[in-house]
Amino acid sequence: MKKQLLIFPSIVFFFILLVFFYLLIIDRDPTELPSVLIEKKVPRFEAESLLDDKKFISTEEFGNKTVIVNFFATWCKPCREEHPYIKRLSNTKGIKIIGINYKDNPQRTIKWLKELGNPYSNIAIDSNGQIGIDWGVYGLPETFIVNAEGIIKYRHVGPITKKVYNNFYSKVIANRE
Repeated sequence: MKKQLLIFPSIVFFFILLVFFYLLIIDRDPTELPSVLIEKKVPRFEAESLLDDKKFISTEEFGNKTVIVNFFATWCKPCREEHPYIKRLSNTKGIKIIGINYKDNPQRTIKWLKELGNPYSNIAIDSNGQIGIDWGVYGLPETFIVNAEGIIKYRHVGPITKKVYNNFYSKVIANRE
């Protein structure tokens, strides 16, 4: 009777152990978070432009060429690490890069861009985080690829680094007009 009582807990323990080891060995990529916006139109928004005295209007910025949208902030250390790779992407012909300055100080951002270089064709100020919410941003940095029709094709969570640059660049080229 005692042996029969030990069989069920042993099976449950063995099953939990199998699930644990399975989760350890599968190849998971934390940058591959699902997004409900993939294959959908860019959210419409208006914001102040960091570099101009005019409004940033999303309907005027998207829909005529491939656009990379990069959510960044000066207080974000990984954003600083990825900045050289964003600058490298800005040299790609037929690609426009838009920055969304997320919950940051505009004067500090201007100083930061003067120091590191400005790869962005335009920068929207998202002082209260609403644009980030509309895009489903979890944390910074996050980068999106939007095709020439204004459809979001890809989302990269985390910094674009040397390790992931070639893969991200191939996705940019695949979605270029």
